[in-house]
Amino acid sequence: MELSIILALLAALFAALTAILAKIGIENVNSNLATAVRTVVVLVMAFVMVLVTKQTDALFEVSGEALFYLVLSGLTTGLSWLCFFKAIQIGDVSKVVPIDKASVVLTIILSFIVLQEPATTLVVAGGVIISVGTFVLIGRNKEKKKVRVGQSYIWLAVLSAIFASLTNILAKIGIEDVDSNVATFIRTVVIILFAWGIVFFQKTGKELKTISKRSYIFLILSGAATGLSWLCYFAALAFGKVSVVTPIDKFSVVITMVLSFFILKEKPTKNTIAGAVLITIGTALLII
Repeated sequence: MELSIILALLAALFAALTAILAKIGIENVNSNLATAVRTVVVLVMAFVMVLVTKQTDALFEVSGEALFYLVLSGLTTGLSWLCFFKAIQIGDVSKVVPIDKASVVLTIILSFIVLQEPATTLVVAGGVIISVGTFVLIGRNKEKKKVRVGQSYIWLAVLSAIFASLTNILAKIGIEDVDSNVATFIRTVVIILFAWGIVFFQKTGKELKTISKRSYIFLILSGAATGLSWLCYFAALAFGKVSVVTPIDKFSVVITMVLSFFILKEKPTKNTIAGAVLITIGTALLII
């Protein structure tokens, strides 16, 4: 199995843990503030990896063009995060994550158009099956009492997906000729400035004192999982194709759902089970 595929699968595992841990830690915490706290952990992990791989000098050797695309990638990631974590705060993780991961459809299309990656039969078939599985997972909310909330978190999840797809393309362009750990660190610097800028603008920083120890623990663990997911994902992008790596990374949808059923006690439905099966089949085609 190619290294890029193994790294993408590891990224998916850590991404799933990110969503579950964040859902637990974000209870009674402002979602933007929680995002800012998590990003601090990610930044520390990213910098440690730069030190371990002895790439500190490379930070000052990044070209202006690469830096431009990495900064844009960081901004779109920040916007995606803000939408995503607000969505999981007010909606079910098992419903929000599949919508967010629908970014795989747009990412595959953009990789063919912008990056000129070959549209092989297996890649197209796998992408289509994963897309169908994602839309099956979304389903419909039959509980009338939750219609308004459902609509709000669905739109937030959709926006998260759009920004996530832009992140993938911009990161692939910016990461060329740049060490993946260095690229991850640069993007995280942009995200942390963006996230704490939002906190400063909303004046929610004073709420840091009111966050419980339990929430801090899970937010820190969530940040650590995000850091590991990113390191694996962007290393996979450096070695592989966006049209293959991104869909495999989105297998985190299935892992997240399974964990949400066992850990968060969310109830599985026919849609979630059918969607999970389709996504698994699609991912298997991409691995082949």
